[in-house]
Amino acid sequence: MPLLSFWSSNPEAVGQLSIEQIVSSAGSGALKDESECSMELRAYLSQVETSRIASYIDHCLSAAFSHSGLVLQDLVNELGRRLDYTVLNGRYQGVSNAVGFDGLWRSPEGHAIVAEVKTTDAYRISLDTLAGYRNKLLSANEISPQSSILVLVGRQDTGELEAQIRGSRHAWEIRVISVEALIKLVLIKENSEGPETGLKIRSLLTPVEYTRLDRMVDVMFTTVTDVDAPPEDEGAEGDDPSKTDLRSLSNTKYAWEFTDSGLLQAKREKIIAALSAREATHLVRRTRALYWNSSHDVRVACAMSKRYEGKNQKPYWYAYHPPWDDFLDAGGRSFFVLGCMDLEKAYAIPHEEIARLLPLLNTTTRESGTYWHIHLSERHGEIELALPKSGKAFPLTPFEFSI
Repeated sequence: MPLLSFWSSNPEAVGQLSIEQIVSSAGSGALKDESECSMELRAYLSQVETSRIASYIDHCLSAAFSHSGLVLQDLVNELGRRLDYTVLNGRYQGVSNAVGFDGLWRSPEGHAIVAEVKTTDAYRISLDTLAGYRNKLLSANEISPQSSILVLVGRQDTGELEAQIRGSRHAWEIRVISVEALIKLVLIKENSEGPETGLKIRSLLTPVEYTRLDRMVDVMFTTVTDVDAPPEDEGAEGDDPSKTDLRSLSNTKYAWEFTDSGLLQAKREKIIAALSAREATHLVRRTRALYWNSSHDVRVACAMSKRYEGKNQKPYWYAYHPPWDDFLDAGGRSFFVLGCMDLEKAYAIPHEEIARLLPLLNTTTRESGTYWHIHLSERHGEIELALPKSGKAFPLTPFEFSI
């Protein structure tokens, strides 16, 4: 059975296969340039969670098999896409009339990376050859001078390669990273929410002179504070705790009770799985709350809330952020999904509906920007979205789905 058909009909069974078996199930099973096997494999990899990508990489590095190096190349290029690079896959085998890069990664900021994937640095790499790839791309106007080379090595012991780069005339245009470290960067991005996090992470992959350490500190601070911030949807009425200074919590007049972030994310993943099945597509995580399919035409922003029981308290409330709205607006079929920790159902509001309601919602403006308040009320057992500026409510029952 062709891989994608098998994946669509029985994803659980495909999840039990090794990466070798996955390749054998794709097309004719012969991994070659421009083959059906290659196209199916890459399409499949674009639809699975990053943890599975990581397990496939580990297998490629720990159990050498036929074409494991070629599979590793596709896996690493998929990680590049998950850092929001636009990635052009390179060829498996070099030919005389094509530039022999393994991947060409273009960032949203306009920087291009010529990627070279190596299982190990046990053998010396021709840095002149790598620089030649970049020069040919420059000559063909495929990239601009705002570009560099990134060597991605499967093994962590890259000391010899680092010394080779430092002692060469290409030291200022080549950087090296282990594949394990690249996976960590993807996971940091997927567990963050602020748009600055992805930008800072991508900046780590470009050549920078670190005599002055301010830029490195800025990257570390941005990623840590974003990932460790309380979830965006928990807090007191009228506040957005993800934008709150943690040191001020002891002085607040509110009783802050945060739901464990792991529980929130587990429920969110359950909701996304149910919506994926309903929409007949595979949604993968872009950030903590944002998901899309491999073609990026189906998009979801999924917010979570526990149930609040206070006097005059709306039972569920959320924040809706402008970057989420921009993300959903760029999709063909997009949903703002509201999850409730105590319910086995969620609400998928089409983007065009939530966009129409935004002028009727209250907002809060902070230094980081403005966001809308989403308050849900319950009447006669039905959930409604409060529209305070109109004095009315928007029924959510038409958008309900089971999880």
